[in-house]
Amino acid sequence: MPSDIDLRDQRRQAIVQLLREVSPASQGEIGDLLKERGFAATQSSISRDLRDLGVWRRGGRYVLPADAAADDEAAELEEVAVFLRGAQAAGPHLIVVRTVVGAAQTVAVAIDGAGWEEAVGTIAGDDTIFIATADPAGQAATLRRLEQLLQER
Repeated sequence: MPSDIDLRDQRRQAIVQLLREVSPASQGEIGDLLKERGFAATQSSISRDLRDLGVWRRGGRYVLPADAAADDEAAELEEVAVFLRGAQAAGPHLIVVRTVVGAAQTVAVAIDGAGWEEAVGTIAGDDTIFIATADPAGQAATLRRLEQLLQER
């Protein structure tokens, strides 16, 4: 027979799985989904589990800490996209990004923080950023990301 701690740990694993698969919007919804999976849980135990798991509430849904960090990076890029003016390839490994005056460093920090694997690094001036990529495929992927940001603003 599993102990209370074992049951709690199993319930928490189920909550993590639910947050990744379903993205429930309320603790009541989490409780209903847990019940469907065979877990009995009160609102207070769900609340405590969410707190102990480090779950955040963001945009009307519950988010795991690792997912919240990714959301933060994406949100930061969306916020700085308003400063972008254009991007173009320069040779097989460089991209020149134009920004409004004074915004290049802010945008470069957001790009670096986004963790784009294909972008090896950035150098920022006042209104220009150089992005270095490891290969031409990385350059094309980075240009696609930048074009998407330019279209979304």
